[in-house]
Amino acid sequence: MWLDFLFGSFSKNVGIDLGTSTTLIHIKGKGIVLYEPSVVAFKDGGDRILAVGEEAKKMLGRTPRDIFTVRPLKEGVIADFEVTAEMLKYFVKKVHNPNRFTRPSVVICVPSGVTEVEKRAVSEVAYKCGVGRVFLIDEPIAAAIGVGLPIFEPMGNLVVDVGGGTSEVAIISLGGIVVSELSQVAGDYINETINKYVKQAHNLYIGELTAEEIKLGLSINKADGENGDYEIRGRDKVTGLPKIIKISKDELREALSEPLRIIANTVRMALEKTPPELISDIVDKGAIMTGGGSLLIGLPELLQEEIGIPVFVSPKPVYCVIKGIGKVLENFNFYQRVLIRTSKRV
Repeated sequence: MWLDFLFGSFSKNVGIDLGTSTTLIHIKGKGIVLYEPSVVAFKDGGDRILAVGEEAKKMLGRTPRDIFTVRPLKEGVIADFEVTAEMLKYFVKKVHNPNRFTRPSVVICVPSGVTEVEKRAVSEVAYKCGVGRVFLIDEPIAAAIGVGLPIFEPMGNLVVDVGGGTSEVAIISLGGIVVSELSQVAGDYINETINKYVKQAHNLYIGELTAEEIKLGLSINKADGENGDYEIRGRDKVTGLPKIIKISKDELREALSEPLRIIANTVRMALEKTPPELISDIVDKGAIMTGGGSLLIGLPELLQEEIGIPVFVSPKPVYCVIKGIGKVLENFNFYQRVLIRTSKRV
């Protein structure tokens, strides 16, 4: 059977979580082998790639005139096809060097609300890496598998996946998505909100990396000293000179109340469309949060307050999607019904 051949024990098949902010790769039999920022640096008007991933991210906001950095994915979808292809090709070759005799099959996730054209773009990018076959999987399904939810049972599972480019809410039952809602308010939007707030409230320009560091400082993992001040360095909006200010973490959390409530409202909209029998299951089981954005202090509590049911943050939420894809690779015959098989454009 062709499925057994493609995903046999001797295949080095690859799983990819191609995210707006981060790309993760899992190789069958090896586990997670790559965790890199989805960033590319170019020189001479884009003719030559200088760096990809972590090295490229270090250049953000620090490049001379002839070098620029780009994030080729925006809000969960491919914004620059060629750059995404080059980035993914670099990542795949870094962990697995395919040739015409050992071309791996690939399982790659996509946001549940994307169009057929956007799905085609993702599969074509994967084919450009020289792989054999490409299968797509909805991101909330992969996250649910990674958490260990019983997705094939006749019961409702509520997954809230807050990533870099999108926040996805999905009600999953019998191996499929019954209801889903997608919002572009996620990690990158929160970074932009921090940037705008610091500029408007404190007349300070800060860079993209600084905004992200502030966001990470407000995560559950950095709860120590949570009521203290946060030191921020940037350029004074009035004088143009370097400036250091201190902002309390409580003030920053208040500044983020708007995006957090938008995420909570996205969950509410999904629940309003959910069949009553599945709602009953969800009330008993609660909601599970995945993705790096779920670590933001105050978000799980706000969500629980808004929807009136228990909300749990999964262990290591950043890895839930790629762990789910890894489980698919290791037991493909069991999970094949949740995959979308693609064909290479001729």
